[in-house]
Amino acid sequence: MTTVGVLTPEGTTAGTVDLPAEVFDVQANIPLMHQVVVAQLAAARQGTHKTKTRGEVAGGGKKPYKQKGTGRARQGSIRAPQFTGGGVVHGPVPRDYSQRTPKKMKVAALRGALSDRAREGRLHVVEAFVTGETPSTKAALKTLRAATDRKRVLVVLTDADELNWLSLRNLSGEGVHIIEAGQLNTYDVLVADDVVFTKDALAEFLGEKPADETEADK
Repeated sequence: MTTVGVLTPEGTTAGTVDLPAEVFDVQANIPLMHQVVVAQLAAARQGTHKTKTRGEVAGGGKKPYKQKGTGRARQGSIRAPQFTGGGVVHGPVPRDYSQRTPKKMKVAALRGALSDRAREGRLHVVEAFVTGETPSTKAALKTLRAATDRKRVLVVLTDADELNWLSLRNLSGEGVHIIEAGQLNTYDVLVADDVVFTKDALAEFLGEKPADETEADK
């Protein structure tokens, strides 16, 4: 089990958190991650592409010219595939591109991707991005840049963390992508240069209760 420091909005370190080895220090299976990413991107395809066959194109009901005596090749319709404006042969039709990916494969691929980021020191934890109760994009960006200065950053938040969501949502132009802890996936981890968790989001991802909930249960 390794540990990583927890950065505060003021730029100081407020202790450390443990990164379980079974999640953040496993062997990355590259073919598995590739398969999972391909399946995820395939599932995102709409599959609504469609071309018209010669039977669906308007017009072309009349034979363009007589069968014999013209010296030209015989034709039955100006909507045949060889004519401009004709139908398309073997064109795409609506279909479902989704692939069945077992849950265990998704989990293993995600853990491999997170382990790769953790081993390279590209996984960070912050206590919060802003202080107080007022959203601040400027303050959130300052905290984020204190954690990492890489171009593409994946920020993982809890669904209930409205303050940080509002503070970070306008930073897509800065290469920041926000995701809820329960929606974390292999593709978003791999496409990002660094991954930044809030302390509560990391606890939620690992199936632990956030500190404030733990104290409330006492």
